[in-house]
Amino acid sequence: MTDNNDSVVLEKRGQAFWITINRPDKRNALNGAVIGGIAAGYRQAHDDKDVRVIVLTGAGDKAFCAGADLQNSGAAFAMDFARPNVDYADLLRLSQNATKPAIARVGGVCMAGGMGLLCMTDMAVGADHVVFGLPEVRVGVFPMQVMSLLQEMAPRRLVNEWALTGEPFDARTAQSAGLLNYVVPADQLDAKVDWLIGRIVDKSPTAIRRGKYAMRAIASMSFDESIAYTESQIALLAMTEDAKEGLKAFGEKRKPSWPGK
Repeated sequence: MTDNNDSVVLEKRGQAFWITINRPDKRNALNGAVIGGIAAGYRQAHDDKDVRVIVLTGAGDKAFCAGADLQNSGAAFAMDFARPNVDYADLLRLSQNATKPAIARVGGVCMAGGMGLLCMTDMAVGADHVVFGLPEVRVGVFPMQVMSLLQEMAPRRLVNEWALTGEPFDARTAQSAGLLNYVVPADQLDAKVDWLIGRIVDKSPTAIRRGKYAMRAIASMSFDESIAYTESQIALLAMTEDAKEGLKAFGEKRKPSWPGK
């Protein structure tokens, strides 16, 4: 299954929905078609009840995403000032409201807007040779929208250094900063992603869906607000068919057969 947008390939592989940026000759740089294709992939994955996890990656082994396509810099930074929002920001909003987990498969360079794509996923696996960075200051701009997600994920001092100097950093630094769950040799990347997919798809889809929704909701709450919200959410979750099946399977010492309800 592929999308009509040649810049992004959408493919269902079992219970995983793969979104692949397909501009390897442009280091999978972002343009309108790429942003639209990724957004379409997220929506399509959520419309398919059999999909349990999204995988976001880039074609080839050179780049995950090198950021905005600067070959036509006027187009890259063109703004319709009558609109209060832009497509890239809307994509980040869409990702944060998603209720299916997403994994970034990072097989090549991850820069600028590509860092935003990395941060918008729930988990990430990177090859050990990958280089990361926020080089926007080198071309007179700043990673404004990326910061909305990055500053909540990585230590402030490191974010300051990356954004203000524009200097690149390696995969181990990215992992220690919390941007990657796992760093593996390039020839083990797909196996590690498949392993992580396997650890998601055998779990309750209802628990994951409601859990992601709750995590998003409590992110800006105080402790008192959060604990009150979550105590009501666990009560609701216990009433679902998945919770009933999970407890029954535990008692019967067997694997659950999740109804997803």
